[in-house]
Amino acid sequence: MAEEIINRVASSKLKTFDLEEIYPEGKRVLFDIKDWLFEEIILKEKDFRASVKNHDWSQYKNSFVAITCSVDAIIPSWAFMLIAAEMTPFANKVVIGNLELLETIIYQELLNFIDFRDFTDAPVIIKGCAEKPIPNSAYAFLIEKLQPIAKSILFGEACSTVPLYKSSK
Repeated sequence: MAEEIINRVASSKLKTFDLEEIYPEGKRVLFDIKDWLFEEIILKEKDFRASVKNHDWSQYKNSFVAITCSVDAIIPSWAFMLIAAEMTPFANKVVIGNLELLETIIYQELLNFIDFRDFTDAPVIIKGCAEKPIPNSAYAFLIEKLQPIAKSILFGEACSTVPLYKSSK
């Protein structure tokens, strides 16, 4: 007679937090203003404002957008702000920076709205092996939220974890 196989992980008090589960769907866009610069080095205000005015901003509806300039040019702050002002009514999120900064800010905001009470005094596994672009900073934000309340924090999968923190209580 075969022994019944017991899933000890499923019956344990372990709680898993998967950052992929809170990843917001939506197109990520890197908006580069270099094409609106004269010879990709000089911002001519009149021409720049014309480009802003004539651009179809509705194409960024429900997108997450990082506004950047990929060339070495001196860009006044108001130029980035002007683009952000036009894009904000359409996009889910607009930042000035690169795509990693965009994801960092998205996760920082998401984690600020999560109720972590279910993780109080529990051993927690932060799931690894993400397929979505989760920035390393998101893991740091998560540690910041969990460490004051969790009994322990591990990283990886239930079958193979790396210990990160253990409460001294």
